[in-house]
Amino acid sequence: MSPIAFAILIISLVAAIGLLLGSIHVRGIGLGPAGVLFTGLLFGHFGASIDHQIADFAKEFGLILFVFSIGLHLGPGIVQLWRQRGLVLNCMALAIIAQGFALAIGFLYFVGLPSLTTAGLFCGATTNTPSLGAASQAALSLTEGEGDGAMELLTSAYAVAYPGGIVGIIASMLLLRRVFRVDVAAETRQLQIESNGHEPIERLCVLVDNPHLGEMEFAQIPGMEETGVRISRIKRAGENVVHGATEQTVLRPNDLVQVVGTRSGLERFTPLIGQPSDSDLMTETGDADFRRIAVTESRALNRTLRELCLDKIYNATITRIDRMGLEMTPRGSSRLYFGDVVHVVGDKDSLKRVTEFLGNSAKSLRETRFPPLFIGIAVGVLIGMVPFYLPGLPFPVRLGLAGGPLIAAIALSLIGSVGKVVWYVPYSANLALRDLGIILFLACAGLGAGGTFFHSIASVEGLKWMSCGFLITVIPLLTTGVVARVFLKQNYLTICGVIAGSMTDPPALAFANSQSDSDASSAAYAAVYPLTMILRIVAAQAIVLLFA
Repeated sequence: MSPIAFAILIISLVAAIGLLLGSIHVRGIGLGPAGVLFTGLLFGHFGASIDHQIADFAKEFGLILFVFSIGLHLGPGIVQLWRQRGLVLNCMALAIIAQGFALAIGFLYFVGLPSLTTAGLFCGATTNTPSLGAASQAALSLTEGEGDGAMELLTSAYAVAYPGGIVGIIASMLLLRRVFRVDVAAETRQLQIESNGHEPIERLCVLVDNPHLGEMEFAQIPGMEETGVRISRIKRAGENVVHGATEQTVLRPNDLVQVVGTRSGLERFTPLIGQPSDSDLMTETGDADFRRIAVTESRALNRTLRELCLDKIYNATITRIDRMGLEMTPRGSSRLYFGDVVHVVGDKDSLKRVTEFLGNSAKSLRETRFPPLFIGIAVGVLIGMVPFYLPGLPFPVRLGLAGGPLIAAIALSLIGSVGKVVWYVPYSANLALRDLGIILFLACAGLGAGGTFFHSIASVEGLKWMSCGFLITVIPLLTTGVVARVFLKQNYLTICGVIAGSMTDPPALAFANSQSDSDASSAAYAAVYPLTMILRIVAAQAIVLLFA
């Protein structure tokens, strides 16, 4: 066979067998996508090696697809998570990194490991390839002509510790799950209830009886914008017909109005205009209608609702915005993104015109726009290659092919669109790209490490290296996981995301995601990834430069 045909055959076999292995569950626990890695190790051990350049390309491209798809899907949610719990999550990641660094230095002194071996074990045990590159640069600056030997020592230690690092991360997640008797389904429900910090949206009928309002437009009522409450329907005093209402609707005494918002917002706003009523304007006759409309037209994107003026132009009101399954109350400053589903109230003619303006194209929602996708990947690769300097380090730090695309995807998901270039991938397509990427990465990583993995652990020195690396992996994860669960009361899925992110380990994230349909692990992973990547690179260089 040609090298390309042989590589495709081997990767396909490893992926197929590994996924079947990962689908086997024992007491409700399975390996998930990590089964591909272990299958790759076995194939590699028995001589099924593929061309290194092909393997490197497939592995790195798979990694880029995986992290870019995650960042693109979770960008807005990650920003919200940073605001709410970013400090706590990053402190957890910092604790994991600090403990791993301290353990590595302890093994250097008490076990007698060379500094280069220690650095390699630290990089492999934390499954961080960019830190290996940084440590290699530091080693070359010190060895002067003995670069090949230094690189061999670093790479060998990294290769021995890397598979054990992946196993250790997954084992730590499973051990925490077993020790705390975690019900993953219950943890997922808890996250759904919390709704990432957003209160569920409710509607309420209010009788207007505040004499100080006079004849005031709804938009002029103090506190309307701050509480996020929107008006959708109105029944005038003395009338039996319900009409659609907008911010320009004038309120009069004894009118019945239906308002929409969070419970806390409604509780603050209602006393300003009147008192709750038992009536339900949704069930009464009138010309007010309701429609869910998907935003697919570029003319409506990245503009605030205040700029769109839908209430003034079309006499219709947006009462809710559904973004990635998360309901939000619209404000004048709210912007619409491609794929948002808005709840609109108005008469039938108004709804028809609003629908035409916003798009509501089912075909557009199903399409995967590949040009923006590859533009984003290219931007991410360039970001990953940009060097930046930190005080005290003689070498530049780079985010690499994992960090750059992740940061680019988060940024582009927040931008949403530039002209007609829209960064939107349907959820099903996003999942497919994500799974394909991690499968390619795991298959090639396993095949690459399988040739030396079993030989290394069979020797006394290799077993010592692997044991030290395994402890560098497991001890920080378990101690931080216990503290996070017992004292910080963190959700198990969030802890798993921080564990995977603190190790910058896509296979661990894939395993965490396989336990539940929730995106909590992915969001926590992305929230701690940038800081973790920088600190891992700094720590690896410090081991070489300070203890050589």
